[in-house]
Amino acid sequence: MAKKIAILQSNYVPWKGYFDLIRAVDEFVLYDEVQYTKNDWRNRNRIKTQAGVKWLSIPVRQERLEQKISETRVADSRWAAQHWKSIAGNYARAPHFNRYAEMVETWYSQAAACELLSDINALFIRAICATLGITTHITSSRDYELADDRVERLVGICKQASADTYLSGPAARGYLDETCFTEVGMHVEWMSYDGYPEYPQLFPPFEHGVTILDLLFNVGPEHAAFMKV
Repeated sequence: MAKKIAILQSNYVPWKGYFDLIRAVDEFVLYDEVQYTKNDWRNRNRIKTQAGVKWLSIPVRQERLEQKISETRVADSRWAAQHWKSIAGNYARAPHFNRYAEMVETWYSQAAACELLSDINALFIRAICATLGITTHITSSRDYELADDRVERLVGICKQASADTYLSGPAARGYLDETCFTEVGMHVEWMSYDGYPEYPQLFPPFEHGVTILDLLFNVGPEHAAFMKV
């Protein structure tokens, strides 16, 4: 039976494209056994505010250069309450805020108890997938034997998962050697994030690159109309 897989680092309350990638595959691997990178999407994302786009960042400890995402710890547990306060303050007037507010606040309460960034990201990703009706099987790179070479590691995960198609995000085009996959009988596909329609959003001008919470609070159950279903 054909099986499509995607392998990607966990992000903090990701944007809609991240979840479209998850929906497009049979298995999604949270790829956190790789180096943590500062000023990236691993521990931060953006919301809309009256003053413009604002970053919400989880404070983390980077204790060594080669530290993995899975090893990265939270530096201050107060982040969750602060982030929720900022989200609630800026989205309170969104049409569907009240529909999701209690649920999202509960996610933040649960996340406050997590010490590892990977656990926080996985909590939000799984909860949001359930809210969006995404049933893709989500696993962790810790479940697999990992090769040293970056591309061989991806190929190895695909082989162990019995996948025949690897769906990659467009950012990997610069380094991913497709022949490493085709030589073992696998096909590589590329995710496209082009063509997203705009939706009614607070605080113009419109911005696609914000957390998916923005979509939920603004359009509610109609979210699928503004994603790649």
